[in-house]
Amino acid sequence: MDFSIASILLLDGITNGAVYALLGLATVLVFSVTRVIFIPQGEFVAYGALTLAIFQTGKVPGTVWLLLIMALLAALIVVSRIVSFRTPEGGLSRNFETWMWLFMRWSGVLLVPLVWIHVLLNDIIVGVHGISLDYVALRWATIGWRIYDVALLSFTFA
Repeated sequence: MDFSIASILLLDGITNGAVYALLGLATVLVFSVTRVIFIPQGEFVAYGALTLAIFQTGKVPGTVWLLLIMALLAALIVVSRIVSFRTPEGGLSRNFETWMWLFMRWSGVLLVPLVWIHVLLNDIIVGVHGISLDYVALRWATIGWRIYDVALLSFTFA
């Protein structure tokens, strides 16, 4: 075994160890907050890793379609809740809590296409290795990308 193989194996071991450490940290965090052991957390990590691996090959994974179907279902549920969220007079309730509830729900619906456009552009079209400080500076030089990134961040933190 030469140095290049040993360094590749070392890097692979560090990466696997980091994934397991993050999984363990997430499990401890969920348990310490809820006092429930969240068993399927490993599947979420595996789905995320496999989805990223398929994205890096330039293909569209099946989890994208699952996510889009679930997002459409969530949007239909939100719309049905908004339609049923009326006062006895037929108007929409006008208190602050109602408006914030509506903003959080619609921001979640609007966030899904913004995130997928971001993933499509940065991970598939440009590629992770093509992103540099110059690329980010070029994006931030145009007002359209600034508005897009601010919308993405504001809907994420809503």
